Amino acid sequence: MNMTLVDRFLHYVSFDTQSDELTNMTPSTPGQMVFAQALEQELRRVGLTEITLDENGYLMATLPANTDKKLPTVGFIAHLDTAPDMTGRNVQPRIVKGYDGGDIVLCADENVVLRPNEFPELLNYVGQDLIVTNGKTLLGADDKAGIAEIITAMEYLIAHPEIEHGKIRVAFNPDEEIGLGAHKFDVEAFGADWAYTLDGGEIGELEYENFNAAGAKITFKGRNVHPGMAKDKMINSMLVANQYIAMLPEKDRPEHTEGYEGFYHLIAMEGNVEQTTISYIIRDHDRAKFEARKEELKRIADKLNERYPGCVEVEVKDQYYNMREKVEPVIYIIDLVSQAMRNIDIEPKVKPIRGGTDGAQLSFKGLPCPNIFAGGVNFHGRYEYVPIRSMEKASELVVEIARLVAQGK
Repeated sequence: MNMTLVDRFLHYVSFDTQSDELTNMTPSTPGQMVFAQALEQELRRVGLTEITLDENGYLMATLPANTDKKLPTVGFIAHLDTAPDMTGRNVQPRIVKGYDGGDIVLCADENVVLRPNEFPELLNYVGQDLIVTNGKTLLGADDKAGIAEIITAMEYLIAHPEIEHGKIRVAFNPDEEIGLGAHKFDVEAFGADWAYTLDGGEIGELEYENFNAAGAKITFKGRNVHPGMAKDKMINSMLVANQYIAMLPEKDRPEHTEGYEGFYHLIAMEGNVEQTTISYIIRDHDRAKFEARKEELKRIADKLNERYPGCVEVEVKDQYYNMREKVEPVIYIIDLVSQAMRNIDIEPKVKPIRGGTDGAQLSFKGLPCPNIFAGGVNFHGRYEYVPIRSMEKASELVVEIARLVAQGK
């Protein structure tokens, strides 16, 4: 029996697939492989071919072309895991029918309420059916909505052979939420000319710019002396760390930035008098500004080392880069999806991602891969929800992209 898009999504969120950056395994958690194996069987039932699931949890499949035209192969990608930020175990979603614009009580016992005065975008969905959480877990629309939308679109194309399309490849990968989704993705085996991740937020989102990203670990070595005899001898590493933090521009923090503005984000701090370690993530859309930010971290360290010789060590590692430089040479893939959106009465909302995406790393591996909406809102927490109409339009969009590719548009 065929599953509806909503049934499919409600089933998928029952799988516990949180990723975990501490396991050093791929996939990082066993639940992701369990989910991938279930999807593998579903893809067979739907009628896809060339289905492969490797030992790392990367699931790929093909919808063969139904035309003799020589057409490019387009891919659609979504990720298996949910974010570690909030539990994804025992997700119990419910459907709010015809949302009336008021407060939505998610959990009365814990007074968890989804309020439009706190989440004003809710009012964009008045009259629509929303899938929400029970206030105790995340929902998992990021990115199980994307998976459901892609598979539903493939099923629709199989059931409607009158819609001409070329070869389509689909892939579902682990560990996107911990930044590792593209690391073991076999671009050559996938074999697409370009692809789209369905991993964006609200309806209409279309993204082909993201942050350049790096992580920094800064270590401060102090000198511990009995406080009663510490004059001119003690160096308190925690206080030096605080000086370092204060020397970075206060306005270049996430809470003060938006749009294309970059930032330094302090994410961890641990220490004592003898040694303190702080961790930053560095983000900027502009590559030159990104490089300057990394140099600033080292410049401040040099300045403090003049005062406290040998005290500060900085280790910076790049994480990913802005995919724009890889997508702009093939900008027609953006024009194509923009036209597809308009064809199904969606106004494209092109904007930069203030974060990262598997598509960025895949673009640098040779697979241009912009990101389009999956429909969810308030990802990674108990206030997450997804409008059913947004999911339906995302699935319809996949079909329309396939149709336009076959027309050579």
